[in-house]
Amino acid sequence: MLEGSIQRSGNRVRVNTQLIDAETDTHLWAERFDRAIGDLFALQNEITSRIAVALNVEVLAAEAARATESNPDVLDYILQGRAALTQPPGLNSYGEAINSFEHALALDPQSVKAKGWLANALLGRVLDLHPSSSWDDLKRADTLANQALAASPGSMPAHLAKGQLLRVERRCEDAIPEFEMVISSKRNSSAALFALGECKLLTGSIDEVIPLEEQAIRLGPRDPYVFNSYLVIGKVHLLQSRIEEAIVWLERARIRNPGSPWPYVWLASAYALQGETDHAGANLAEARRLLGEDSFPSLAELMAHGYWGVPKIRALFEATYFAGLRKAGVPEE
Repeated sequence: MLEGSIQRSGNRVRVNTQLIDAETDTHLWAERFDRAIGDLFALQNEITSRIAVALNVEVLAAEAARATESNPDVLDYILQGRAALTQPPGLNSYGEAINSFEHALALDPQSVKAKGWLANALLGRVLDLHPSSSWDDLKRADTLANQALAASPGSMPAHLAKGQLLRVERRCEDAIPEFEMVISSKRNSSAALFALGECKLLTGSIDEVIPLEEQAIRLGPRDPYVFNSYLVIGKVHLLQSRIEEAIVWLERARIRNPGSPWPYVWLASAYALQGETDHAGANLAEARRLLGEDSFPSLAELMAHGYWGVPKIRALFEATYFAGLRKAGVPEE
């Protein structure tokens, strides 16, 4: 049961909300919103969107944890998989999610939802570069997403997966319409907003990136994947030579997910550009520990095998990111 209250003082409004398990009378979630009244419709949209995102996570977890019969059905497994994807990203959470979606698909090989969510879980594991992921994950995700879209063209999980596939294939121009379709149907999708921002950056629309990522953060401040949006905002600040602001956002990304190597890599560059070589070296060492000691062997290797966007964005990478890594100790060749 969702309950709450609204109080107004001058041009400020406070909304208190809480989710209660009606069976046990225990509190599952609570949030308070303090905002200037301004545009009441915009205020209503923001609050209802935040509540919807938060409730989606809480209800998923509650339903997945609810005791089931000895033989769970397709929906039970899908709920369990989706609940696993609301946990901090890692080998265990991805493995649990993939296993649950596989069980759902075994029970119903035609399930569009199981195919769409399994494709997203496989892609998430690839995008986070976990060692258990492989080219086979990408091929299977592609097959699953295409099958889901053929059976149900309006499947938003399948469109999200298709966009992520195109992003992995460095086809961001083609990925953008997929993410925009997801957002038009499900405007609370912080995952689509984040990915759209990343693609806008690489295709040259750098001024559009931070508002998209800020919207993703507003919608899902407790989302375990919100560190990705902090990271992208930090990237934009660094690429535009706002180094101090970049460090603030990159540190936030690091704190929210200390198991991801990417905030450390960007922090190594940022601290080196600030002249803080000790901090830069420590962050680079941690990134290598997480990715493997043979990672970042040289700038030439990074430039040759990475995807750095359209020419004007690549030029920004070379002037800032790569310049910082050079100062942090990554060799030229």
